[in-house]
Amino acid sequence: MNTETDETNFMNTQSLLNQHSQQGGARLKLTIFIVIFALVIYGGYLYIPVAVDSYYFKDIMQNKVDMAVTQGYDSNWVTEQLKKNGKDYNVPDNAAISAAQKEGRMEVHVQFSRPISLPGYTYNYEFDYTAKSTAFLNIK
Repeated sequence: MNTETDETNFMNTQSLLNQHSQQGGARLKLTIFIVIFALVIYGGYLYIPVAVDSYYFKDIMQNKVDMAVTQGYDSNWVTEQLKKNGKDYNVPDNAAISAAQKEGRMEVHVQFSRPISLPGYTYNYEFDYTAKSTAFLNIK
């Protein structure tokens, strides 16, 4: 009878030790998950404003080429307008902006890079977009 009691106590002790190590493993997994999740949220916090600025700048590009065609402005006007508006959308001063009239349409090409500093890594957001007017050039 004494050996049965010892054996039962040993099994209960082993069971408690296994439960304790399993709880520690769950805490570690939760901590790792929270750290990774926080890094993803922080990366999104830094990336989303840059992506939104780029989206709105694409819209400005399209509006300016359409306006240039309908109002009869030349390609220099488009370039000047985009440089003025670029400051509002955090476009760097060294952005390559080239506007031209091609195939009866006005088109502008803008290319630049914006660094996004993440923890331990710097991501370069590359903006490279060409906007073409929806209307053909009017000859005045």
